[in-house]
Amino acid sequence: MSEPTSTRNLDQYGNAELPWSRVRDVLVADTPTTDLTFFVTTVRPDGRPHSAGVGAIWVDDTLYFVGGPATRRSRNLAENPVCTVSVRLRGVDVTMEGEAHRVTDASTLDRVAAVFRDGGWPATVDGDALTAPYSAPSAGPAPWQLWRFDLRRAVGVASAEPYGATRWDFTDQA
Repeated sequence: MSEPTSTRNLDQYGNAELPWSRVRDVLVADTPTTDLTFFVTTVRPDGRPHSAGVGAIWVDDTLYFVGGPATRRSRNLAENPVCTVSVRLRGVDVTMEGEAHRVTDASTLDRVAAVFRDGGWPATVDGDALTAPYSAPSAGPAPWQLWRFDLRRAVGVASAEPYGATRWDFTDQA
């Protein structure tokens, strides 16, 4: 992912626009070793929202998460990839909008599994998915599908100095 194509300062108190690097740098530093819960919100076939807490990691400027094929989030994403991901990071709360697409290519699965292992989760590649001795109950039984989140827009609200609120758009992303 590249830098945002545009930004908008949403702060009503006169604080400066937040740089995207503030969010990106915390994602790089804190995933997967910090205990963070990301909330993935998808859309059910009848239009109702569904939200689930998941573990996620930031690898090579992209967010990845897993889900068993029978989980509501995976079934929703298979039908409609549009979703949001929200997380409270060190010093900034972030909500991201985009699409999630299943990853099945071996090189990406290997790379992401290696980062998960470096962070303490013993993930391995099993065909076109990941497996491990354990996972979060919300992931469903193994093997777990890997999902790549393609970021389109993000909003950040700083909870530590320097304060501010900013929207970043990533409209040039495929």
